[in-house]
Amino acid sequence: MTKFAYFLGSEQWQPEILIDHAKLAQEVGFDMVTISEHFHPWVDDYSASNFTWSTLGALANSTPELDLGTGVTTPLWRMHPGVVAQASATVDRLSHSTFHLGVGTGENMNEGPLGYNFPKYDERASRIREALTIIRRLLDGEKLNFEGEFYNTKGAKLYSPPLKEVPIWLAAGGPKSSHLAAEYADGLMISVKDPEDAYERVINPAKIKTDELGKSDLRIHTYRWTMFADNDEDAWESLKSWRGLRAPNRLQEIDPQALREQADALPKEEIMSKFSRAGSVEELIDIYAPLVNDFGSEIVTIQISSVNQEETIKLLGKELLPRLKN
Repeated sequence: MTKFAYFLGSEQWQPEILIDHAKLAQEVGFDMVTISEHFHPWVDDYSASNFTWSTLGALANSTPELDLGTGVTTPLWRMHPGVVAQASATVDRLSHSTFHLGVGTGENMNEGPLGYNFPKYDERASRIREALTIIRRLLDGEKLNFEGEFYNTKGAKLYSPPLKEVPIWLAAGGPKSSHLAAEYADGLMISVKDPEDAYERVINPAKIKTDELGKSDLRIHTYRWTMFADNDEDAWESLKSWRGLRAPNRLQEIDPQALREQADALPKEEIMSKFSRAGSVEELIDIYAPLVNDFGSEIVTIQISSVNQEETIKLLGKELLPRLKN
């Protein structure tokens, strides 16, 4: 049975608003909320940037029946993998439902502003291998002595351990990360822009690696960004906080102002073309039904932005979720 999650955009909404959105998502029938975890947002003008782990504590208190998840956090620089394990265990204990730890290899906007060097992918991949090993072993209750190339622990142990299983999901955008997800995580997270491309570049390589390792079926968490608007003006308005997400230098840039300027130098149509767009429930069905029917997703996250977010959440609960669940 697929779980449906509503995405809480930390880069757009202040934390108190995110809590309100989560409560509304719970009221209208979502099973889960996922929340992004960043130090800097994608632009500097229409933006926010909460400390997600604090917000997760508030979410566990205000919406305890919802599954919670990071979408995603990077356990490589700002927070030692052991601290991420500790934070995950704490959120799990505070929530009545499952906490899902979604992780990724990050962007420089989260690390560079704090003085960390953001290396090329090969080093980030090596770091995530070590990080996921540490996190899993700590969550499993081990008193851990670990000596790696990047991280070390000495007698580390979680004395407030999780009460339930904490699944670890690794975000992947290509075959290398999908192989890592199959080997080191419990499941794969993928942002679907083009379904056929996602299957070819991410899903199939992960499934092949899963088979090679003799592991059980691959667990899949899919999500897709959608502008919900019936005209160009509202579509662009809904993207103001996210337009830097499609800037050419988004992985390496540290300054939201620079990302905004890069995005605004491009034609609006080019930026909007990089997001899904729907103006009706029928078009939303066309966008999200394949994530359920074709991908076999365990979790589908609805990432959506509009000029009236609260009314959109209500619409999703009333008209989209019942049809996706049938």
